[in-house]
Amino acid sequence: MKNLLKRFVAICALFTMLSSCGVLNQTASQGISLGNSTGSSLASIIKILKATGALDLSNLGNIINLGQILTGASSLQNATSAFTSEFASGLINGSSNMVNQGNVNAVMSALKSLANTNTTAIQTAASAAYSGQPAQLSNSTAGVSETLAVLNTISNLVK
Repeated sequence: MKNLLKRFVAICALFTMLSSCGVLNQTASQGISLGNSTGSSLASIIKILKATGALDLSNLGNIINLGQILTGASSLQNATSAFTSEFASGLINGSSNMVNQGNVNAVMSALKSLANTNTTAIQTAASAAYSGQPAQLSNSTAGVSETLAVLNTISNLVK
């Protein structure tokens, strides 16, 4: 029963996070906000990858940032051109120009490639971490190695 309650809370937190980020019922103006938060999370993760060559998957901040990046990536699937344009602007701004006009299309293409990756376990862990619950990932967690490979590719695209 306790496990069921934890899962329910995690699912509610994920739904709240997705709703507040504009993944549900997207509008162009929501693209800026979601792009900003994705860019900020992406910049944090890229800085760590460039400095250390690895990502601590037990760090709750890293898990939350991964969840935010995946939320942004999923919003790009079937997005309108207006949403995509606004997301790109937000991504540049949120990353403090780590993503820029010269690489934004390649970065967004890499993010879109995550749509075919099963990231449910990462999103569940991110929801738990976001709500203050314990969360941890490992390289053997479904979707982690694929997600990290895309983030390493993006790391090579940006300054």
